[in-house]
Amino acid sequence: MVAPILSDLGTEILIPICAIIGIVFALFQWSLVSKVKLTAARDASPNAAGKNGYNDYLIEEEEGINDHTVVLKCAEIQNAISEGATSFLFTEYKYVGIFMVAFAVLIFVFLGSVEGFSTRHQPCTYDQTKICKPALATALFSTISFILGGITSVISGFLGMKIATYANARTTLEARKGVGKAFIVAFRSGAVMGFLLAANGLLVLYITINLFKIYYGDDWGGLFEAITGYGLGGSSMALFGRVGGGIYTKAADVGADLVGKVERNIPEDDPRNPAVIADNVGDNVGDIAGMGSDLFGSYAESSCAALVVASISSFGVNHEFTAMLYPLIISSVGILVCLLTTLFATDFFEIKTVKEIEPALKKQLIISTVFMTVGIAIVSWIALPSSFTIFNFGVQKVVKNWQLFLCVAVGLWAGLIIGFVTEYYTSNAYSPVQDVADSCRTGAATNVIFGLALGYKSVIIPIFAIAVSIFVSFTFAAMYGIAVAALGMLSTIATGLAIDAYGPISDNAGGIAEMAGMSHRIRERTDALDAAGNTTAAIGKGFAIGSAALVSLALFGAFVSRAAITTVDVLTPKVFIGLIVGAMLPYWFSAMTMKSVGKAALKMVEEVRRQFNTIPGLMEGTTKPDYATCVKISTDASIKEMIPPGALVMLTPLIVGIFFGVETLSGVLAGSLVSGVQIAISASNTGGAWDNAKKYIEAGASEHARSLGPKGSDPHKAAVIGDTIGDPLKDTSGPSLNILIKLMAVESLVFAPFFATHGGLLFKI
Repeated sequence: MVAPILSDLGTEILIPICAIIGIVFALFQWSLVSKVKLTAARDASPNAAGKNGYNDYLIEEEEGINDHTVVLKCAEIQNAISEGATSFLFTEYKYVGIFMVAFAVLIFVFLGSVEGFSTRHQPCTYDQTKICKPALATALFSTISFILGGITSVISGFLGMKIATYANARTTLEARKGVGKAFIVAFRSGAVMGFLLAANGLLVLYITINLFKIYYGDDWGGLFEAITGYGLGGSSMALFGRVGGGIYTKAADVGADLVGKVERNIPEDDPRNPAVIADNVGDNVGDIAGMGSDLFGSYAESSCAALVVASISSFGVNHEFTAMLYPLIISSVGILVCLLTTLFATDFFEIKTVKEIEPALKKQLIISTVFMTVGIAIVSWIALPSSFTIFNFGVQKVVKNWQLFLCVAVGLWAGLIIGFVTEYYTSNAYSPVQDVADSCRTGAATNVIFGLALGYKSVIIPIFAIAVSIFVSFTFAAMYGIAVAALGMLSTIATGLAIDAYGPISDNAGGIAEMAGMSHRIRERTDALDAAGNTTAAIGKGFAIGSAALVSLALFGAFVSRAAITTVDVLTPKVFIGLIVGAMLPYWFSAMTMKSVGKAALKMVEEVRRQFNTIPGLMEGTTKPDYATCVKISTDASIKEMIPPGALVMLTPLIVGIFFGVETLSGVLAGSLVSGVQIAISASNTGGAWDNAKKYIEAGASEHARSLGPKGSDPHKAAVIGDTIGDPLKDTSGPSLNILIKLMAVESLVFAPFFATHGGLLFKI
């Protein structure tokens, strides 16, 4: 075997430097966003007429609206949104923190009891001739990495929310100078979140591996088994963030829409609507903080799955440090590629018209994928030996470095295909969403039928893309191939997150423009930004679901290896009962989350109606509504309601593993993966399509759209009802399902030693 070109020292320098470059770039973007002042001082810089060809004299002054009061109002609204989001997240993290401590104790006790809390060294799991560190060490270090993963996940979500609430009003103010300026502020802010998350995740994982190595020395199998706790911590926090944030945002959204738009005929984000602040807070805690934690979890788990399999392959056995950290090197190069890609949106090309927004965001995906393919080829050439072996269920399979390159590349391109298919089914520029909008002519029922059909149909191509990437990567490099394919899909995570976070920031900007009483021209611009953001959010969810499927399968492979199962035979009753129960779990989970949103929305609707009926002068705009009560309803409901779905996901592997054993658990994991992916894709796309069908009618950009409008017409009301039904699908159940399938797999992997030793109590009786 020829040693890789990149030396171990080179790897030790490359990974942290790329992570630091990512953090510095994020801070640089943030400094540019902060130049937009939330004070009423006129921009007197000499190059005021610079970028995007717009002069900075403000449209408002032509239209006779006092500039000073508008800016102050924007600052005031931004402050209210930021405070609401911060206080909700602190409340959520308080409860999640208690869970984290309890679960950390559980990990330590369960894994420590594998060898009866003995501190003696023991024969290695995969090679009985060698002596490895005691099970108690794995228990301790798994617990530490679990806590680290959880904290990093929470920080990722919190930072994202802070950046988004910092940028929303600034985007609104820039929209006065033209759509291009507003786009750049929203996109830069998304990039801050994307790069901070990608770089922090990489840096913390890299430092953790090096610190654990001090104790583990040459026992790399034990070292990387302990590292799997990092993925578990990341995803378990993401689950609560996604479910809690999703319930919060949709309870407010449904309440605001049903009473405001349908009953009272007032526009979206009208300041007279009592639920409007809660709705805007929700965008930040659900779509930003929840999604940040979610994608961080995917990234951590795919890295952990690849590292576990690599540690029992030739990389780990021969202690080849550079080849071992191949997954981290891919992520490092990904940061550099995304940095270059971001400049295409903010510096190399200018956006002058509304029509250019969506293509600019699409180009981000294409450019990052093309550059990343080159990056992966270089990394595979310099960081891998020309030939090596990969552990494949008990045997070592010989793999060439070009085969591993193809595994990562197929994951990367499958991600792009899933992104584009999602865009086709959720963007109102294409016929599927236009058909859904057209069906509103005959009322809400036909709209719902068309929307559901669209969601089911949108599953077909993504599933084929996932199937092809699984087949190619497994054929070339067994389960390791699937793990790196998932990493390939997530290698451009910084760009993906930038595009994704851009959506809620634009949505908030539109809300602030409406509440601050800005002119309809400004609102049109923010609406255009928001409609593009809706589609990109759906693309982001597509990526998250596709990568979750691959990650989950890779973790499943690692679990099967660790639990010493040679084959998973569907024909044995033990496995089949697991399979059928596993396939049911996503439905049970979706039922819980949908019902939670419904219950919270019910309270919200009642409260909004009460305020409209009892507060004199509210509809006339002479008195202010009581925003705080609506914020409290959303907060209380989401904290209370996130616990049962979370418990379902976290307890299922433990109960099945302890009472029914590893074979039944392998069935449960396979079943939940297969059914969860389908429901997640269809739910996300159905909701996204309904939302954009409503926006299509509201914008009235084409002859067809104008024939369905204007706002307040019967077809528009039918579209609003469809959008309201789709809200919990696309922002609560759909995105949370991808965490369900990953989390159960990574949890099973972490507890695999315990289940293999003490599990299956019912079958032992």
